[in-house]
Amino acid sequence: MAEHTSSSITIDAAPADVMEVIADFDRYPEWSGEVKEADILTKDDRGRAEQVRMVLDAGAIKDDYTLAYTWTGADEVSWSLVKSQMLRTLDGSYRLAPVDGGKRTEVTYQLTVDVKIPMLGMIKRKAEKVIIDRALAGLKKRVENV
Repeated sequence: MAEHTSSSITIDAAPADVMEVIADFDRYPEWSGEVKEADILTKDDRGRAEQVRMVLDAGAIKDDYTLAYTWTGADEVSWSLVKSQMLRTLDGSYRLAPVDGGKRTEVTYQLTVDVKIPMLGMIKRKAEKVIIDRALAGLKKRVENV
């Protein structure tokens, strides 16, 4: 069964600035600890990534996979797994909410992971939490230091 985890962080930047970093897949290996490679395969008519191939190394979970992205307005992006060798499910989203009149942004990251091989639920949840915590911390550092 798929596990689900959600966490939030507040970033000292406007939502548009945060989304700009989220949408810059080519730079994910610079700030998202587990993503070692990211290649945009297709883009939509607005130039936003539709399908992205990534190479993940999250300790217990290592994989080369492709995600399909859906952009909802300017403040939300979600993704779902297209293909993978090890993963059965890798669905998630970033939702941005303005704070302090739009000067800061609350970012909520939701992730559902399931693997094809038998793995203890505790190990899957730990890997999921590591992915989320490192991604949010990396995103915050990247946005605030750009």
